[in-house]
Amino acid sequence: MLDQGAPPQNPGPTAASAPPGLGARLMRRKPVERLVAEGGQGEGGSLRRTLGLWQLTMISIGATLGTGIFVVLGEAVPKAGPAVTLSFVIAGLTALFSALSYAELAGTIPVSGSSYSYAYATMGELIAWICGWCLVLEYGVSVAAVAVGWGEYLNELLDGTIGVTIPAALSAPPGDGGVFNLPALIVVLLAMAFLLGGARESARANTVMVVVKIAALVMFCAIGVQGFRSGNYENFMPLGMAGVSAAGATLFFSYIGFDAASTAGEEAKNAQRDLPRAIMLSLVIVTALYVLVAAVAVGAKPWKGFTDSEAALAQIMREVTGQTFWGTLLAFCAVIAIASVVLTVLYGQTRILFAMSRDGLMPKVFGRVHPKTGAPRANTLIVSLFCGVLAAAIPLGELADATSIGTLFAFALVNVAVVVLRRTKPDMPRTFRVPLSPVLPALGFAFCVWMMGSLSTVTWVVFGVWMAAGLVFYFGYGYRRSRLAPSEK
Repeated sequence: MLDQGAPPQNPGPTAASAPPGLGARLMRRKPVERLVAEGGQGEGGSLRRTLGLWQLTMISIGATLGTGIFVVLGEAVPKAGPAVTLSFVIAGLTALFSALSYAELAGTIPVSGSSYSYAYATMGELIAWICGWCLVLEYGVSVAAVAVGWGEYLNELLDGTIGVTIPAALSAPPGDGGVFNLPALIVVLLAMAFLLGGARESARANTVMVVVKIAALVMFCAIGVQGFRSGNYENFMPLGMAGVSAAGATLFFSYIGFDAASTAGEEAKNAQRDLPRAIMLSLVIVTALYVLVAAVAVGAKPWKGFTDSEAALAQIMREVTGQTFWGTLLAFCAVIAIASVVLTVLYGQTRILFAMSRDGLMPKVFGRVHPKTGAPRANTLIVSLFCGVLAAAIPLGELADATSIGTLFAFALVNVAVVVLRRTKPDMPRTFRVPLSPVLPALGFAFCVWMMGSLSTVTWVVFGVWMAAGLVFYFGYGYRRSRLAPSEK
């Protein structure tokens, strides 16, 4: 028995005083209070809170509406046939489950990092890094994919107005009959110019473009329904449920708009109140329009005719009316509409990197804020040039699937994060709560995993290589430079 009256002896280093091991460092979490307190702070300046509910909803719709309908419909219909309408419903349902989780977390942790920040607060740094790296894939590749489709509609517009098109060598990437997709690069640079002016100016431009795109889709439905043929739906599911799920997985990247809204958390006037509302409102509007337009499009054009058709809606308008005017008008609206997707998704990409840079996991250059505009200028320039070159050099189909797998993986983690935060901080104020939790988050997770399994082997290989590159970057850079690391030394 030890003599309790004896002076204490120095027992040497203990487990409590020893530096944390590798596992503990990888699982270190950033407190929610610290995440919120640092909101808007960057190198040399701060982001400005200028966005209300209307602007946030428009950002969400702007990043979503148009991508799947104007661009990827021609890629998805050959996979599912007329059942592509069901693919949109399945993709929308999957998005809905995840959107509910996003809405709760956006109202609880209103910061720019989106699902990256949510994972950092609930599952630790390594999972947060993986999630953030997926978002870089999701946003960066999505910008490039949509920019490719913009070039297709630009050619439709030029052909219908002045009878001239951009040569294939300059309007298609290698592998699609071209050398360099110049229009795709141009639209990214145009979006970059708006973003350099600041969030408020970009939001104003986006709102105008969103109104134009909604009007264009309503016009398409009104005219396209005149060419509706019920016979086009007779063989509703020619490629079976596997085709429906494969098309749904491809189309899922069309639903990342609400994620873009959550990246505006540090520039919203009342983020905790307005972000959940904007997310849910935009998803309802977008899903309804997607399904309606897809139903009219397949009814007006046999599904086998959609092969290699990236400007499908303009072609349908021309075929139904027998005139070039309506197809040209839709192409004009699509040029504006798709530009808004590029603008808002590019915005989301820069804010994700801004948040990761502030945490030390990305170079400081991504976190520098211009004092005059309140925009991360260097971040915007670097991301825009990267996405522009990617859009100019990679075919659309490969880009869309790569975006889908990154999106699905990030959304799956968000569904887990909302359950973890409920358990670790049950008393934290929440402006929105996922109903029937944890059932609905579990369904959201399951749907994401199921749709990931529907993607091709090539897409999984690309994803694996991307993840491996991300882990190399993390252990070579972010692991040691994390702002949480000094407190543990």
